[in-house]
Amino acid sequence: MKANFRRLSLATFICSALLLCATPASSRAADGYQIFVSNEKSGDLTVISGADFKVVATIPIGKRPRGIHASPDGKTVYVALSGTPIEPPPPLDASGNPILLKNQNDDEEKAKADKSADGIGLVDAVSKKFLRKIPAGSDPEQFVLSADGSRIYIANEDVGAATILDAATGKVVTFVPVSREPEGVGISPDGKFFYVTCETAGDVFAIDAKTYKVIGHLQVHPRPRSVAFLPDGSRAFIPSESVGELNVIDTTNQTLLKVITLPKGSRPMTVKVSPDGKKIYASTGRGGTVVVLDANTYEMLNTIPVGKRPWGIAFSPDGKFLFTANGPSDDVSVVDLATEKEIARIKSPGSPWGLVAVPDAK
Repeated sequence: MKANFRRLSLATFICSALLLCATPASSRAADGYQIFVSNEKSGDLTVISGADFKVVATIPIGKRPRGIHASPDGKTVYVALSGTPIEPPPPLDASGNPILLKNQNDDEEKAKADKSADGIGLVDAVSKKFLRKIPAGSDPEQFVLSADGSRIYIANEDVGAATILDAATGKVVTFVPVSREPEGVGISPDGKFFYVTCETAGDVFAIDAKTYKVIGHLQVHPRPRSVAFLPDGSRAFIPSESVGELNVIDTTNQTLLKVITLPKGSRPMTVKVSPDGKKIYASTGRGGTVVVLDANTYEMLNTIPVGKRPWGIAFSPDGKFLFTANGPSDDVSVVDLATEKEIARIKSPGSPWGLVAVPDAK
């Protein structure tokens, strides 16, 4: 009897092992993911497999896709769309500030815009298909979702306002006036407030996520592009592209705590804090790199060369890789965070702007 039981157990073990080996690695992986890349000029998304960094799909979505995020369950990808024509980066003066054109007729510029194209596009992350577009105010560029995915907070660049949407219905909850050219949006880890950064004069507004009242207003040097927080929410990091600086914000008092000068030639765009809260990563735009800083001491740790004018950056869900969207070189850089070196580039034609890594939906 015991001998038969041993033979049965051995046979069961062998069969189980054979079945496991026969199962595709992708279905066994618990941490599978895809990278969705918004291509500003070609009006589509490139989808890259996190398993082998190969392109698996291209999804037409609409005009000028830029800001991009995923729902908390990973089933839906949201993309900001805009019918406002693309303008080349402005020339910079000796101090790094943009040189603005004189006597420009704003009405003529706005007349060229296709406002019917503005909105937030929704994509099914599983079937990789465009679902629909919902209204999102004028010229949405960047946005964030609340932690539960019920609200979308949007920067509307050409009307100086932030729009709050109900994500389920697509209906506008309210508008919040801010300042000229709102761009970056970031929500605090506890979900109690969000920042909207404005390019022209460097205004940063802190807005209560329940009452939608402005609870803080500070200024940094021009062209603050994005927002990132420490995991505990005590500090926020906002870049000033024009002067190559990173601003450290005390989120309790809504005050500027420190200004960090980045390496010469840096034009910081997107800032991210590592999931463990130990490092800060910032794409440097025309600098062609990602800079790495200590999140506690603010010491410069490394500079990682990537593609041309990296804008958006994102971490893989397992925290092993960082991806950068390189517009002029039409590709995405893959950075191994263990070695902090670029290990691959993936073509993404159409001027990649932003990206998000989305865990496979269960």
